[in-house]
Amino acid sequence: MSQYLLLTNNNEVVRVASERIAYIVSDRCYSAMVLTDGEKHVFTFNLATFHRIIEQQLDAEAKNFIRLGKRLIVNGKYIYYINISKQQITLSDISFTTKFTLAASKQALRTLKASLEENLRIIPNH
Repeated sequence: MSQYLLLTNNNEVVRVASERIAYIVSDRCYSAMVLTDGEKHVFTFNLATFHRIIEQQLDAEAKNFIRLGKRLIVNGKYIYYINISKQQITLSDISFTTKFTLAASKQALRTLKASLEENLRIIPNH
């Protein structure tokens, strides 16, 4: 069952299923939520506030949203490719019409890569 995120600004209310959110990017006091179909919604709050809203409203689904540095939150379900030297992360899924290639710091990507690798070690072999 889908969890929904409900966001408001001065003129609109956006209710979106968590799996439709590809990433959130911030520019100081503004945050843009980009959906898997490329649709974008801009809100007048910073990334820390956005992250708190995700944690408050999505309960267990909130763990899928990974903060990468000061400017970016990605939906971990869609991590397709990480290139630390190019400082890039690509999000993709069979349902996407296009891939999203985003910039992130080397340190944030190293940490993410290590976390993904650690999760692979935890999964028991069958």
